[in-house]
Amino acid sequence: MPAKHIRFDWAIKRLLRNKANYVVLEGFLSELLYQDITIKTLLESESNQQTQDDKSNRVDLIAETANSELILIEVQNNSQLDYFHRMLYGVSQLVTEYLEKGQEYGEIRKVYSVNIVYFNLGKGKDYIYRLNSEFVGVNSGDTLELTKAQERKFNLEKVADIFPEYYLLKVRNFQGTAKTTLQEWIYFLKNSEIKEEFGAKGMVEAKETLRVNNLSDKERTAYNRYMDNKSYEASILSTQEFEAQWQIEQMEEAQMIAREEGIQQGREEGREEGREEGREEGREEGSQQRTIAIARSCKQQGLDTETIMAITQLSREDIEAL
Repeated sequence: MPAKHIRFDWAIKRLLRNKANYVVLEGFLSELLYQDITIKTLLESESNQQTQDDKSNRVDLIAETANSELILIEVQNNSQLDYFHRMLYGVSQLVTEYLEKGQEYGEIRKVYSVNIVYFNLGKGKDYIYRLNSEFVGVNSGDTLELTKAQERKFNLEKVADIFPEYYLLKVRNFQGTAKTTLQEWIYFLKNSEIKEEFGAKGMVEAKETLRVNNLSDKERTAYNRYMDNKSYEASILSTQEFEAQWQIEQMEEAQMIAREEGIQQGREEGREEGREEGREEGREEGSQQRTIAIARSCKQQGLDTETIMAITQLSREDIEAL
């Protein structure tokens, strides 16, 4: 029976913040970024300070590398519609927070944003997405390059090296077995299991460091409580998603019935306008019911009224009445 390992999000809350365990994080980041990463220290950022409710669903860690680059690692468990925006906000905070007043803009640090999500963010089948900024000519299609003077002054090779780089890991999309060293890490992130044959950077240390059996009694109790909470959250979220989908299906069925009744009524009356009116009424009723179902689901998931108004275009009174 394979050894049980600790979930990555709990590990970065506790174990991986210990300097002795930096090698595990360094291995993961080296495989993901395709470069040798050495962590100098872990930082606390003002952008990290969120509410306790937010912290229960999201964990984060900021690493400063040996060459003074910043790596923001975030793990998000529950669905968040504006998570793309939050990624941008977190990186923007880091960029400004670590540029001291009076420093030249050339002192801005390179930032990597590594986001591990356990929900369906956006539409896409891959399990790793990368956003790397380049300036491309609208007419010529060429990529804008640095001048030799800029290369020497800032010790850079290309313009993209200045701008933040984003990595999005949708680990639930990963299927099958691990065939590469990076896939070994993705497999672990998804299954909390490290196979004996895994040999990616940091994996040898992770096999022992992240074993559940190696936890102290106090840590094991805390970890089990954390896992129980995650199971409860997952159950609640699954129930909400199911109920929302069921309501949508009911609304679609009502829409179809209303449309058919409108068509039948139009036929019986023998008027073209009757048929069109029936179809339109059916569409409008079904669309309104679907919108209400979406608003109800959003409200159950804790979204604020302003956000629900923006999503559904319903009035504040209609949303508060749900």
